[in-house]
Amino acid sequence: MKTIIRVATGIAAGLLLAALPVAAHHSTAMFDFTKTVTLEGTIKDFQWTNPHTWTTVTVAGKEAGEYGLEGMSPNYLAREGWSKRTLKPGDKVKLDVYPLKDGRKGGFMLSVTLPDGTLLYSLPRRAGSPAAAAREAAAQ
Repeated sequence: MKTIIRVATGIAAGLLLAALPVAAHHSTAMFDFTKTVTLEGTIKDFQWTNPHTWTTVTVAGKEAGEYGLEGMSPNYLAREGWSKRTLKPGDKVKLDVYPLKDGRKGGFMLSVTLPDGTLLYSLPRRAGSPAAAAREAAAQ
């Protein structure tokens, strides 16, 4: 009986340790969810990859530079109307992002306004959040 308990405890501990890298991957501590920044720029690259999409955009003006933006998974974005061809190199877009806390040029993409004016969301719209309120005000 003691052997079975030890084996079961060992298996449980192993499973918990194996899950740690997965939990670490999904950390969003690097993003400042209290601020929303709007960037206007040109798409350099859009990667339709799991577990998260990745967009590189070149921004001119006051916020000039190349920004790396994480997005939701292709599975989620497809349900929101996106495809791997939604953003193409050279597209002029407007992006709302949660910036990186450390001030580097990057963040988490909330939404994108395409060249034809179509607004697509990259993050679930949470009712009552400051970002949702800002997006809804801008859309009116």
